[in-house]
Amino acid sequence: MNQHQEPLQNATLILVLGILSILTCCCYGVVGIVLGVVTLVLANKATATYSENPELYTGFQNVKIGKILAIIGLVLSVLYLILTIWAIMTFGWETLQDQELMQEKLREMMDQ
Repeated sequence: MNQHQEPLQNATLILVLGILSILTCCCYGVVGIVLGVVTLVLANKATATYSENPELYTGFQNVKIGKILAIIGLVLSVLYLILTIWAIMTFGWETLQDQELMQEKLREMMDQ
């Protein structure tokens, strides 16, 4: 009984989205969070499909790697978002957009 194996649906997409979630974590964290969550949802669906009949599918390694990358991207994105919110609350939006004013505020913080 030799069954033909088929590629697991969205396995390559999950891997690509996992990579993109890490690469986009510096876009104020928002893009990385969205991509990370979407990747995790797709990976969970693919894992459930694979778990039902593992002998029918190939490409589960891409799903596992994509899921790990999505978790890393999600953590980095959340940390970057927290850092961005902290900077806005500490310095203000106008200060962050003006380099000279930002340097002045940093000097004031260092003197205290």
